[in-house]
Amino acid sequence: MENSNKTRYSDSELQEFKELIQDKLRMAKEELNALTSSLSNPNANGTEDTSGAYKTLEDGSATMEKEQINQLAARQKKFIDNLENALVRIENKTYGICRETGKLIQKERLRAVPHATLSMEAKLKQS
Repeated sequence: MENSNKTRYSDSELQEFKELIQDKLRMAKEELNALTSSLSNPNANGTEDTSGAYKTLEDGSATMEKEQINQLAARQKKFIDNLENALVRIENKTYGICRETGKLIQKERLRAVPHATLSMEAKLKQS
């Protein structure tokens, strides 16, 4: 394994991860905006003229849908926070170092989960 003696990723490798993360961050923020705008205007499909009984059913499903959107938005916010924290680790050159083992996290794992702070080895020990 060529990484075994490396203690951190090079600046050019960090730059590559930084671009990947900024890309994911931009997309995550767009998705969050879409979720929050669908929450702020729930009557986009207008059901004002439907009968009372149907409206009660609709209110129930609208409430459930709102809950799901809120959960998705919360998950998205957490993802954004994790990505922003990863950018901080890139700045202070600790990015890609497993917080359990102190070894470098494999590039393949970081490409798939750019905000990872655990190597697969450490993650598997946890589960």
